[in-house]
Amino acid sequence: MRVLVIGSGAREHALCVALQADPAVTALACAPGNAGTAAVAEPHPVDAADPVAVAALATAWSADLVVVGPEVPLVAGVADAVREAGVACFGPGAQAAQIEGSKAFAKHVMTAAGVPTAQAWPVGTEAELHTALDEVAALNAPGSPYVVKDDGLAAGKGVVVTPDRDAALAHGLAVLEGGHPVLVEEYLDGPEVSLFAVTDGTTVLPLLPAQDHKRRDDGDGGPNTGGMGAYAPLPWAPDGLVDEVLARVLQPTVDEMARRGEPFSGLLYAGLALTSRGVRVVEFNARFGDPETEVVLPLLRTPLAGLLHAAATGTLADHPPLEWADGAAVVVVVAAPGYPASPRTGSPITGADGEGVLHAGTRLAADGTVHSAGGRVLAVTAVGTDLADARRVAYERVAGVRLDGAHWRTDIGLAALEGRIGV
Repeated sequence: MRVLVIGSGAREHALCVALQADPAVTALACAPGNAGTAAVAEPHPVDAADPVAVAALATAWSADLVVVGPEVPLVAGVADAVREAGVACFGPGAQAAQIEGSKAFAKHVMTAAGVPTAQAWPVGTEAELHTALDEVAALNAPGSPYVVKDDGLAAGKGVVVTPDRDAALAHGLAVLEGGHPVLVEEYLDGPEVSLFAVTDGTTVLPLLPAQDHKRRDDGDGGPNTGGMGAYAPLPWAPDGLVDEVLARVLQPTVDEMARRGEPFSGLLYAGLALTSRGVRVVEFNARFGDPETEVVLPLLRTPLAGLLHAAATGTLADHPPLEWADGAAVVVVVAAPGYPASPRTGSPITGADGEGVLHAGTRLAADGTVHSAGGRVLAVTAVGTDLADARRVAYERVAGVRLDGAHWRTDIGLAALEGRIGV
């Protein structure tokens, strides 16, 4: 099977590593890729968000399967164009990808499907924003934070969760001034969980739950980011959690999308809060999440190419049950100085070829050295016999990386290890 991966981040690097290990894969390419993916997959220049260009590359390269990594190409219709060119594609079409592209759309789907989620107020004007903040303050428990979201794609950084009404108002106004609608939501208490599911639009196969660390600094301080690290599985997760989410969230959502004539095929990502009132959906994504992909895929024993191809071709019901390795996985993101507001790029990196080091924002210089090219630069991963072992190895590998001014959290998975997370 010839597999073409679209994207240029650590998620795509993790996908390439897993696909390369699949004996069914006879050729592997990543477009446009980065300095890390170039070591395991053929690099091809392409505008990942250009449906015509991606479809042309898939055809010219004789791909048997295209795997679209990021959300922007999916919302732009890349998967539609690839399928129209006669090539199997893992990823939803543009209409179905609106489940991530518009949070308001996702709320409509959840309401119709009976999926438990936070109450929300769509906002299009300053007056509506003031009213929504008043209403959510009356609904929330005293002292609870306000949750204000950019309704469009914001690379995981369009959400502000703050008890400060003025800060919540300022974020909402900034989003409105940027031309995007806003969604104000009630606050959901309890720990958050990321659960991926592979689906062909009918059958749904959930993967292992993971937990992301969104805040930049230790102790969940600092600004929101695209993710500073993750771990899987979750030793504190309630028994039966995956089955419950499959029955109450994932399958009803896929069924509702099919009923609407907008079938969702690809990777449905449910961001969940395990609240005092039960499971609630925080958001849906239409693709593998980053950095959770970097800890889920290393634990998957089932060959990845066959699984994704079955989803892309509507044969997932015939796929064997998924198999998982014992132990745990941890990923620590090494970020550029100034991330997320104004990351400094162009700095040389050493140790980027170390074991378990996935490239997120890197490029190869003319002399063959690796330089930073984004805010999240590397994702350093490790698999261990348990969470403590995986953490130890991951941080040993982080110590082998050199990037001037780099920042990373030192507490990825620590609260779980110390038993400080509960439902």
